Amino acid sequence: MGILQDLLKDIPVPKMAKVKVKFDDKKIDNLEQALMGKLQQEHIQASVRPGMEIALAVGSRGLDRLVELTAVTVKFLKDLGAKPFIVPSMGSHGGATAEGQREVLAHLGVTEESVGCEIRSSMEVVKIGELPNGLPVYVDQYAANADGIVVINRIKPHTAFRGPVESGIMKMISIGLGKQRGAEACHQLGFKYMAENVPAMAKMIMEKKPFLFGVATIENAFDKVAVVDVLSPQEIIEREADLQAKAKELLPKLFFEQLEVLVIDQIGKNISGDGMDPNITGRYPTPYAHGGPDVNKMVVLGLTPQTEGNANGVGTADFTTKRLVDRMDLEVTYANGLTSTVVAPTKIATTLPNDREAIQAAVKTSNILDFTKVKMVRIKNTLELSEIEVSEALVEHVRQHPNMELVSELYDLPFDEKGNLY
Repeated sequence: MGILQDLLKDIPVPKMAKVKVKFDDKKIDNLEQALMGKLQQEHIQASVRPGMEIALAVGSRGLDRLVELTAVTVKFLKDLGAKPFIVPSMGSHGGATAEGQREVLAHLGVTEESVGCEIRSSMEVVKIGELPNGLPVYVDQYAANADGIVVINRIKPHTAFRGPVESGIMKMISIGLGKQRGAEACHQLGFKYMAENVPAMAKMIMEKKPFLFGVATIENAFDKVAVVDVLSPQEIIEREADLQAKAKELLPKLFFEQLEVLVIDQIGKNISGDGMDPNITGRYPTPYAHGGPDVNKMVVLGLTPQTEGNANGVGTADFTTKRLVDRMDLEVTYANGLTSTVVAPTKIATTLPNDREAIQAAVKTSNILDFTKVKMVRIKNTLELSEIEVSEALVEHVRQHPNMELVSELYDLPFDEKGNLY
């Protein structure tokens, strides 16, 4: 028996129980009608004149009903006699090439056929100015030369910084439309200043270019559109912060303030840019964001098949498994950190031979006197939180909580002969 096995052999793994978690699932059924209602506000319609060439910025994250949002906006602009075209707005995604960005949109279902207008994809940008701190501000060349600019984006909390405005319309204007050069410039000074740089860049672009309006959505805990709004430049400045607060309320969450151990079965880029959503785990890649449960030790057991070896995020955990590390593509994972300048999440967490020992290591180091009373939660990933597992010490808390319901007796976690969960 090795030294580690000897240290861990007597550490108990707690009995667990299944729990169903309820989140607000209100959503908009007739999106076309809701969006058209907002687009047809007098001050929005008045910004569009016949014959205008209008750049419509569409991005790379999997927004719910993105094709419909885009097609309805295109139809609205065409009905007013404008000539809309789409500009992929995704910073450096799609391998930072014009063709790659067109492919990312196609992968999301946005094609010239599906939305009814042409797509003009280029990585060329125009520098339109500098912030007082010297940061250059760039805009996609096609958008910079258009008669009008419109952006579509979802509003949600960011994972690496906190501010009145995080991911949403202003970020789409500043980083999305800035392509690779804009994204790189904005990340260059780090997330510490992102909360001020994003709005400052967006305001400069809105002042210097004919920015017409933004189409904003907020999604519920199940990633379905719950709110849609259309905002003029002034309304973006006045109201985006309120929409971001609303988005935070609707986020799925773990209803625990403090956990000794959080076990996550899988992480991956298809779950979150960070492998797992820090807003849910309470573990952030930078010191400039906060919120969520206080977790003493976190264990990540495996990677999703879709992440293709990209293990970004594993470094925010304390322990992982040999099977995760064996599947890790170091080059792809490290490229993530080189682009975002945040490299802690790409480090490899303390690695143990199997799931059982990784969980035992977390229990052993969780700073409690009685290991049998460990407060432990296990989730599949940070997208699927409607069913979770909790340890015996949390059962009473679950019984008292309006959003949670116990749906099984306590049982032992099922490990195979190799010590891995099946």
